[in-house]
Amino acid sequence: MTRARLLLGAIGEDRAAAWYRSQGYEVLVRNWRCREGELDLICAVGDRLVICEVKTRSSLAFGHPAEAVTRTKQQRIRGLAARWLAEGGAPFVPREIRFDVAAVLPGEISVIEAAF
Repeated sequence: MTRARLLLGAIGEDRAAAWYRSQGYEVLVRNWRCREGELDLICAVGDRLVICEVKTRSSLAFGHPAEAVTRTKQQRIRGLAARWLAEGGAPFVPREIRFDVAAVLPGEISVIEAAF
């Protein structure tokens, strides 16, 4: 991955984390990694845990960023979330776990709550 793409992704994750904070969420973890993959953002509000996949693009030339979260990607994220929880990642027992997608474009962020 090029340096420019890494920077673009980091900017998108910063913007998504700021959005969650502005909505009253606490960002618990950013970029949790294991051998099988990565979780971009793990946030919490009350007893709700939110796992957010962040997709950032510089334009719509290759489609909307949210379109990149395919069913296969969704399944991988669910598996990673289960592993994170099994490894004791959550500081509390969540009553609800939600999977969101944050689509970031220049000057725009849209968060799809309960995307999958």
